[in-house]
Amino acid sequence: MIKEYKYIFGPVNSRRFGVSLGIDLSPFEKSCNFDCVYCELKGAKPVDYIKNPPKVEDIISEVKEALAKFKNINVITITSNGEPTLYKDLDKLVLGLNKIKQNKKLLILSNSSTVCDKKIADVLMDIDIVKLSLDCATQKCFKKIDRPLKGLSIDDIIRGIKTFSKRFKNILVIEILLVKGINDNQEEIKRLNEVLNAIKPSRIDIGTIDRPPAYNVKPVDEKEMIKLSNIFTNLAVSLIHKNPPLTKENFSTKEILVLLKHRPQSQFDINNFFNENSKKKVMKLLDQKLIEQKDIGGTVFYQLLRKR
Repeated sequence: MIKEYKYIFGPVNSRRFGVSLGIDLSPFEKSCNFDCVYCELKGAKPVDYIKNPPKVEDIISEVKEALAKFKNINVITITSNGEPTLYKDLDKLVLGLNKIKQNKKLLILSNSSTVCDKKIADVLMDIDIVKLSLDCATQKCFKKIDRPLKGLSIDDIIRGIKTFSKRFKNILVIEILLVKGINDNQEEIKRLNEVLNAIKPSRIDIGTIDRPPAYNVKPVDEKEMIKLSNIFTNLAVSLIHKNPPLTKENFSTKEILVLLKHRPQSQFDINNFFNENSKKKVMKLLDQKLIEQKDIGGTVFYQLLRKR
């Protein structure tokens, strides 16, 4: 008989982080200080605590069993049916997981709302990969898309992320989820670009709705998502595509270098936007040591060779 775990799930193949063993800190009901329009969970009133939280020792016990059984795990992912940093014993959980994780990376998926709390930020310092959501850079957009608990301010959250980023020595990933008619305009993306260039995350992931949302909102189409992603400069951008493009580009060597100067390209970009001739040029540039490969949290990027 296959054992049914209460608090962990997987392993699952994550498009962004490799093979993941998930930990759900709110397994029985949604507990979140946001009520995002795109959430795959049913809409619920925002709260600032996790209802019926599991015990740290019970989570650790299940993770130990899973690690003994599954040998190909890349990351242990702290998540929740809601916001995992609302878990009152997060510090104890992170400490316990770091003791047993072996060669795995510890990852947390957060909506960023609590990073301005120094106690939470201090706990996140001990996590290998921190993924923070930042869908908007203005309060009007923030309230419309993330529907936060009263009193939460996007300016406070951005200040918190900036402060955290300066202290954090591991991998910081910022995720942006685009929703049609809300945050898919150039003005909002340009403002996000300014903010992210000040934060300097390891990479940003850009996606759109690909599961049934809590509210009646629509995804941004592939072409528009690509167009908006090109507004970001000096940032490692990973597009989370549902359907790869059907046509591929034939770039000259000079065009590839200019493109990489503007923005690093992910392995997905190379595989799906570059034709075979362009891919060969990328490999030649690698051999000539004019560009380099860099793994950022499980996603490979190609970028201009940086001086050591």
